[in-house]
Amino acid sequence: MWSEDVALVCTERYGSGSVVKYMKCDDGAVQCERPRPTHKYRPLRDCFTSLFLPHGFPDSVSEDYLEYQLWDTLQAFSSSVTGSLATHALLRGSGVGDSSATVTGATITWILRDGTGMVGRILFAWMKGSLLDCDAKRWRLFADVLNDLAIFMEILAPVFPSCFTLTVCTAGVFKCIVGVAGGATRAALTVHQARRDNMADVCAKDGSQETVVNLAGLLVSLVLVPMVSDSLWGTYLLFFLLTCLHLYANYRAVRSVIMETLNQSRLRIVLEHFLLEGRILSPAEANPKEPLLPGLGSQVSVDVGVPLNAVISSVSQLDVLKEGNDSLYLLGWRRDTGRLAVVLHERAGSADIIRSVVHAEILHRETLCSDPARYTVLAETHRHVSRMFPDFYRGLCAAGWVTDRNLLDSDDWRANWDINKGL
Repeated sequence: MWSEDVALVCTERYGSGSVVKYMKCDDGAVQCERPRPTHKYRPLRDCFTSLFLPHGFPDSVSEDYLEYQLWDTLQAFSSSVTGSLATHALLRGSGVGDSSATVTGATITWILRDGTGMVGRILFAWMKGSLLDCDAKRWRLFADVLNDLAIFMEILAPVFPSCFTLTVCTAGVFKCIVGVAGGATRAALTVHQARRDNMADVCAKDGSQETVVNLAGLLVSLVLVPMVSDSLWGTYLLFFLLTCLHLYANYRAVRSVIMETLNQSRLRIVLEHFLLEGRILSPAEANPKEPLLPGLGSQVSVDVGVPLNAVISSVSQLDVLKEGNDSLYLLGWRRDTGRLAVVLHERAGSADIIRSVVHAEILHRETLCSDPARYTVLAETHRHVSRMFPDFYRGLCAAGWVTDRNLLDSDDWRANWDINKGL
């Protein structure tokens, strides 16, 4: 035996686990004293953790990781079962079991479905690719709603044989859009969850979780699909119940995510609270208020990082925008659409981009773009933002927001309107 206050050599622990003590024996040797397991199933739990959770869990991931993954697992299971219902419907609609159907006809349908889907994937990535990072939660939920719509169309397709190919191709386009939006937003959420530069490990374990869930969904489908295969209304009822579960689980999953980077929705929420109460909301307080469906929310429409000629057409207009402006951006209105637009200086950083969007939000509250005195109001808001933004920015940093990068969808145009200074 030894006295702990004398024989204790050092302590260590693995991650946030229990403390292990190294004790000095009477003969000078060092003996490791590990705490006794408090639960008989601890080895099984450790095995499960190493198989399906990132190395170093829970310290190596964000605090919202476990809740998000639990809801994500539930939605993946329900989607796997409804996908089996859709596969059954597609095979039946393609002529499986019908002696009058031809292999050539089914092959052509499948080729058209895949081809239109590929075109849809390319066009969607071109049109919306840059927005997927900025509103990852919103687009993730949109992708799952669109996926359920595509599955419903595939289940419904055999009911209308004359429109089968058109319906299947449309559903194929939707599913390819889902693939782009879902995959891209999943990557964005993985970047948020990986806290030790362990994105690859988080992705790999997420794949393991999804594989197990899909396997469970296949096993359940082996039981459920034959039970409802001969009943159209039974198929619809099962699809409806599983879709409700799928949508609810997806909503809870994306709602559980606490993003520390500022997109326009979160910045607007924080700014409004600051202007009303003088306090900066933390990420945990602001994220639950973020709208998750496209079209919701009242943030101002502003284009950040536009070319200079999109805003001005003369030197006098440039002088008006520079008047009273001590910032590294020019805020004005686009000549083609009338939308608020920001021209960024070549020295502008993330803080300047955040300030420009804050300025746009405040200006939007002061005047409409059609107001003939809008440039007067612009100069006044410049002075207001110059006074309040330093306190606002310090509050963001103190509240835990990431400010050295942002998700405000800034384009890459940069200008330098100070080249004649000092000449």
